[in-house]
Amino acid sequence: MQQTYLIADSGSTKTDWVIKSPEGEHSFQSAGINPFYQTAEEIIPVLEREVVPNLIGTIDKIYFFGAGCADQKTSKPVFEALSKCVSSAEIIEVASDMLGAARGLCGHEPGLACILGTGANNAYYDGTNIVRSIGSLGFWLGDEGSGSYLGKTLVVHFLQNELPTDLHAHFTTQFPDLNRLSVLDNAYKKPYPNRYFASFSTFIAAHREHPFLQNMIENAFTLFAEKYICKHSEATMVPVHFTGSIAFYYQDILKNVLEKKGLKPGRILRSPLEGLLQYYS
Repeated sequence: MQQTYLIADSGSTKTDWVIKSPEGEHSFQSAGINPFYQTAEEIIPVLEREVVPNLIGTIDKIYFFGAGCADQKTSKPVFEALSKCVSSAEIIEVASDMLGAARGLCGHEPGLACILGTGANNAYYDGTNIVRSIGSLGFWLGDEGSGSYLGKTLVVHFLQNELPTDLHAHFTTQFPDLNRLSVLDNAYKKPYPNRYFASFSTFIAAHREHPFLQNMIENAFTLFAEKYICKHSEATMVPVHFTGSIAFYYQDILKNVLEKKGLKPGRILRSPLEGLLQYYS
């Protein structure tokens, strides 16, 4: 008898879900779920409001891969919330978004799997398990190349009057109320500063042809390559795969950076769910 799977790829900003059943596949999105920032009591309403109404039939197994789910202890809030909201599931596996990315990008082959979305991460995967990760230090101390890093870099350039005149004018038109105090308030007093700064990536995307932003993106990807990818001894011997919206939308710049570093670009997917569906088939 075929079973119904619920698979999730979750970041700090959004969660992509797919239900695979004998009748086919059904995809939807919810808000991001991250146990580093949220308790089980805070995750449950998100599931009840944005996930449960989308469930079709009985869910037999759940595979949840998410940011902040580094181990059993850190994953516990997500596991408890899923157990309460989807009680029919016989198996609930909660693991890191990095493992989900590795399985979705590499399948059963060795490779380097990288995430460039709101945050950034990397790992060498031997075809079965994650062997090694050059740990990111998170939003405040790392995440080079991510959406939050690019947004933070852009805002700092703006506040320090370093943007070219035309870009500065476009920025003030789109964000007329942004100033030093409002940025500091969002950075240090309000929750999810990573999401706040990542939201400025839409401005970068709209003006991505500007040489200043092209250079800013290239510098950010170069930092990611140098600080993470190139430190893996296998870096030049296996494909380097990516998932995440930043990698996907700026893949032309990303590929150029990889090739300059003597690295072999692999798959670049907006979400690893397509590969995860193949992995669990």
